[in-house]
Amino acid sequence: MPRKSKARPKPARVRSGTTARPLARSAARLAGRSAARPLAGTVTLRVNGLAQVFEVGRDLETSTTLAWLLRERLGLTGLKMSCGEGACGACTVLLDGKPVFSCMTLAVEAAGHEVETIEGVSEDDPVVQAFAGQCEPGYGTAVQCGFCTPGYVMAARGLLAENPRPTLEEVKEGLSGHVCRCGCYAGIAQAVLHASEKRGGRGGAR
Repeated sequence: MPRKSKARPKPARVRSGTTARPLARSAARLAGRSAARPLAGTVTLRVNGLAQVFEVGRDLETSTTLAWLLRERLGLTGLKMSCGEGACGACTVLLDGKPVFSCMTLAVEAAGHEVETIEGVSEDDPVVQAFAGQCEPGYGTAVQCGFCTPGYVMAARGLLAENPRPTLEEVKEGLSGHVCRCGCYAGIAQAVLHASEKRGGRGGAR
């Protein structure tokens, strides 16, 4: 009796969602960087304006993520870790002024680049002030438990540096890779629009 052929499993479908676009953008940024990955020796990068030097094999490995390096080696715990796979945005930092998911970025790929975390942002920054002051009826607060706030602030600063006068839809698109488990999305978007007004349409981070 001839054997029944087993049906080949269908390839898994990749669901397109809000997190897919920022991940694709982060991957494109990584691919476009000119700094070569050092396999030995030292890694030098500037973090919040200060030069930091790390030895490969002692301070980090070539597989070490930027998130781990910033939190565990430099103690910058304002950077939050949640999913570890680029699906929530909590670990967002600015790399040469552009928002990236630090859990998806290798530390060695940041060599020779400028890194900014929430610790490097001043209290009078327009985005920080807008998030802290947001409480309009109909929109609510932009900060509840606060866990996602550092990532949102850094992403918003990167967005406004590139697009000083975004529309509401552009704000939603720019922050689409971020998750707020408290559901403060309306307040967060409103805070970013107010931050744009506070900045007076100026590009670049203050």
